[in-house]
Amino acid sequence: MTTHLKGQKMFIAGEWVSSEQTIEVRNPQDNTIIDLVPAASVEDMLNCLEQAKHGAEIAAAMPVHQRIKVINGAADYIEEHHKKYAQTIAMESSKTIREATKEVGRAIQTLRISAEEARRINGETIPFDQSPGSESRIGYFYRFPIGVIAAITPFNDPLNLVAHKIGPAIASGNAIVVKPATVTPLSALLLAEAFSFAGLPAKVLSVITGHGREIGDALVTHPAVRMVTFTGGLEAGEQIVSKAGLKKISMELGSNSPVIVLGDADIEDAVESCVSGAFWAAGQNCLGVQRIYIEKSIFQSFQSQFVEQTNGYIVGDKQSELTDMGPLISEKEAIRVEKLVDEAVGKGAVILTGGKRNGAYYLPTVLTDVPSTCKLAEEEIFGPVVLLYSVANLDEAIALSNSVNYGLQAGIFTKNIDMAYKAIAKLDVGGVMVNDSSDYRIDAMPFGGVKNSGLGREGIKFSIQEMTETKVVCFKLPGQ
Repeated sequence: MTTHLKGQKMFIAGEWVSSEQTIEVRNPQDNTIIDLVPAASVEDMLNCLEQAKHGAEIAAAMPVHQRIKVINGAADYIEEHHKKYAQTIAMESSKTIREATKEVGRAIQTLRISAEEARRINGETIPFDQSPGSESRIGYFYRFPIGVIAAITPFNDPLNLVAHKIGPAIASGNAIVVKPATVTPLSALLLAEAFSFAGLPAKVLSVITGHGREIGDALVTHPAVRMVTFTGGLEAGEQIVSKAGLKKISMELGSNSPVIVLGDADIEDAVESCVSGAFWAAGQNCLGVQRIYIEKSIFQSFQSQFVEQTNGYIVGDKQSELTDMGPLISEKEAIRVEKLVDEAVGKGAVILTGGKRNGAYYLPTVLTDVPSTCKLAEEEIFGPVVLLYSVANLDEAIALSNSVNYGLQAGIFTKNIDMAYKAIAKLDVGGVMVNDSSDYRIDAMPFGGVKNSGLGREGIKFSIQEMTETKVVCFKLPGQ
């Protein structure tokens, strides 16, 4: 296949670099080629990591005020070119232009918070005289950069989830090498462009494009890499952990997020929140609402309103401001979701609406009577499919919510504070949203899960904790 596109370059140690081999970046809406990016080789990656070793020294020596200035400068650049960033996200990913515009705003906020948190990397004094015989000792601890960080990012938030790696890494004085998702590399390269424009010293940041199967192992196993931060699927995360060796690991993996709706809830609010939470970004959201447990007394009312709102969703052109939902990231992914739904229907599940595919598009789909043995009920769907269940009470809803091997976030709708607190205490997840769907998140909060949903916490302040080490200093004073 021939193309008139000249193609993008990848960003290695402050330089824009091309490659003989390229990767086609396609628009999932119609599968057209929108750009080309380099397909880095193992040699490219090894060279990149050698440069990053020097970059770590440069980053650690950057005074805090310089880190703040650079990060804010990158945020300013994105803000100035907001439309360009949003259009790029909406072309290469599944997001509509409205969803993409919101993501750009969040990425700017992520960087602004990173700049603020750079000034708050504090230590503490230690009362050594709490130990008998240490009366003449005083000291403290402080946090220092870990060194070189490897970041592997997903396609579903191709700008903001990259910002969630780069912002804290630079704020805490580290070098970082980013391997963005193969299908959505353009947004990550635009983020590198912003940092380059802002005056980030060379070698501190690299964004290297390529196939994970070819360059991934070289990145995560390299002895210079002191931390691997990964956002993506469970299977890939397990492979990375098994290969990385003695490194810090941060894993933000999959989910199968539950929402509980009790009989006293504001049904209209719950429906509106859960419809948005289920179908945002075509359901390709680790926090997306997947299972909804509704108390029996309001089940029929909730179900009818939920289906009605779902049927009102406008599915179509991503670049239209009127569109509510675009395609999945590829036809292959849409076929995968289609097969999951077909399996559930074959076991007795009932489709209330949706259940139809056209290329990479899969209509917003609502199911009920889904057996617990179906993959839809147990695994992460990562598509626009939501399951409705009728439950007798909160205890049953909590038990069913906890019955899967994931635990990222959950939601509960109720006006009863005692019920809310019971759910908070009993739900086995990393976050509980009260009177909100499971997909609510701000970029400053600690974010992560339990069980198969991951290790560690993201959110700028908490990422900085992961990306730094503690050093203790103790002075023995002359005897008095």
